Amino acid sequence: MSNDFEGYEQDFAVLTAEITGRIGKVPKLLGDEKKQMVANVEKQLEEARELLEQMELEVREIPAQSRGMYSSRMRSYKQEIGKLEADFKRSRIAYSDEVRNELLGDDGNSSENQRAHLLDNTERLERSSRRLEAGYQIAVETEQIGQEMLENLSQDREKIQRSRERLRETDANLGKSSRILTGMLRSSKRHRREGLKIWLAAMGFGLLFVPNKKQTGWQYSSV
Repeated sequence: MSNDFEGYEQDFAVLTAEITGRIGKVPKLLGDEKKQMVANVEKQLEEARELLEQMELEVREIPAQSRGMYSSRMRSYKQEIGKLEADFKRSRIAYSDEVRNELLGDDGNSSENQRAHLLDNTERLERSSRRLEAGYQIAVETEQIGQEMLENLSQDREKIQRSRERLRETDANLGKSSRILTGMLRSSKRHRREGLKIWLAAMGFGLLFVPNKKQTGWQYSSV
């Protein structure tokens, strides 16, 4: 199994060497030639990734006591692929001095006007970047302020809702107290009416049993 892994390693070494050479040629090409070279490098990078996957499968089959060394080598190969991908990305937007001169229509000696123009463009880009950064910072601060305002509004709404609930509870308690007081008043009036009736009845009975003095004296003289 280790022989299979070493075979994959050899293929990987040859392939990465070819990729490195082709990446170095990309900035020197133009038009269709550059497109073709870029396509070839992309294809070889894909092949290199597939080789790494096969090597990883082989490492998983290696006994645990011997796997550490192969895992370390795999990490190194992955780093190498990452570096090749970064170099390839840079090479696609880069141009050699010869290609740059051809694009600019120059004979190889850049004029002072072109240099000044490039410097001016660079300064403009830097100023634009600073303005964008400042605008982004303002946007972030505005977003933070808006978030704080929303949080404050949410807290105020919760306070208002709690106040409304307390008012409803107070209204309910007041209504209950009002009904109790009304019942007590009605009961008090009824008791007063009943007491008045009893007092009037007692007075009536009292008047009926009060003795007449004249009748009482006449009755005594007849005897």
